[in-house]
Amino acid sequence: MDRKITRIERLKLNRKRIIVSSCVLILLIGAGIYVWKGIAPSVRESELGFAVVDTGDIEISVGGHGRVVPAMEEIINSPVSTRILEVYRHAGDRVEAGTPLMRLDLEATRIDLEKQRDALAMMKLELEKLQVANNTRIRDLEMKIQVAEMQLHRLDMQLSNERYLDSIGGGTTDKVREVEFARRSGALELDQLRQQLSNERRTMQADVRIKQLEIEVKGKDLSLTSRMLDDAEIRSPRSATVTSIVNEIGAQITAGQRVASIADLGHFRIDGEVPDSYGRDVAAGCRVTVKIARQNMSGTIATVSPTSKSGMYSFTVALDCDSASVLRPGVKVELYISNGLRTDVRRIPNASFYNGPGVYQLFVDNGAGVLEARDIKLGAAGFDYVEVESGLNVGERVVISNEKLLEGQQRVVLKK
Repeated sequence: MDRKITRIERLKLNRKRIIVSSCVLILLIGAGIYVWKGIAPSVRESELGFAVVDTGDIEISVGGHGRVVPAMEEIINSPVSTRILEVYRHAGDRVEAGTPLMRLDLEATRIDLEKQRDALAMMKLELEKLQVANNTRIRDLEMKIQVAEMQLHRLDMQLSNERYLDSIGGGTTDKVREVEFARRSGALELDQLRQQLSNERRTMQADVRIKQLEIEVKGKDLSLTSRMLDDAEIRSPRSATVTSIVNEIGAQITAGQRVASIADLGHFRIDGEVPDSYGRDVAAGCRVTVKIARQNMSGTIATVSPTSKSGMYSFTVALDCDSASVLRPGVKVELYISNGLRTDVRRIPNASFYNGPGVYQLFVDNGAGVLEARDIKLGAAGFDYVEVESGLNVGERVVISNEKLLEGQQRVVLKK
């Protein structure tokens, strides 16, 4: 005969069943997690770079790139067409002002200079000859005028006498008219000579001035050739370092061709570029952070190109410390141009993953040893930090470097 189960016994039996079911469920969940972790991709935590979301200020900046160039670089061109006879210095040599760099074949230029000097001397002699001839002609005309004046004076006296004789009956009217006619002819001849003298003087002055201008032009040509000859003695214009030089003995060079360049390698500047979409954010006076060889330097934009070339705006940066040992010609640098300040915003450190405002898929630590892919909207950035607009909360930990190890995954297990 069956025994009736008491209420207490039923409670104990139900409790045992619940405990057994719970244990089985826990075992199944644990086994599932163990199996899932064994199958899911994993990565060592030490292989990734993490950052914790916090709040603070961000100095907004525009990113660009550039290269280090000497603050002063001068190109030396050949003023004449010639050939190289000797080279005295080589690239990298330190030179003082006036140091000869090379010797050119200047014989043809020297001969041309002598020809010009001779031509100038001949032109000066021609001017002197012209002035002597002009003076002679002027004196001849002046003498003719004096003679004509004397003759006119004589005719005046003769006319006065004839008129007197005619008045007392000792002369004739015809004789008076004859003398009057001669006197008028003499006066006309005198006026003609005086006009001729005036015209001759103006003409001679113009001829002399033309010859003087020809001499001045020839003198300027001579000075230019002489200066070209001096410049053709290729020398360093200042104390600097030779950065390049044509060192092929016998090489033919043309007038205006670059034969050497020198630079002051003790002081440098940055030639930078930014995409033309950022052109309005770049202006003279903006502060710039220069990232070079894992170091940060500061400077100020000195000049900005007014036009875009190949989709880029160019500018120059004057460094606060332009003689730092880390600066070397041609070294490429990253530039961050300050463009404003945002306060009390969510932020994460700026790293290589950031390429401008937009939505990024980043991996976030869910606190249980698993990284989960999440769409994060990032805003403006500065040199140090990037603004988080949405998708992350303060205190969450996110992967910011070596994120390529997680590429193509949605969940990744972290290994210690």
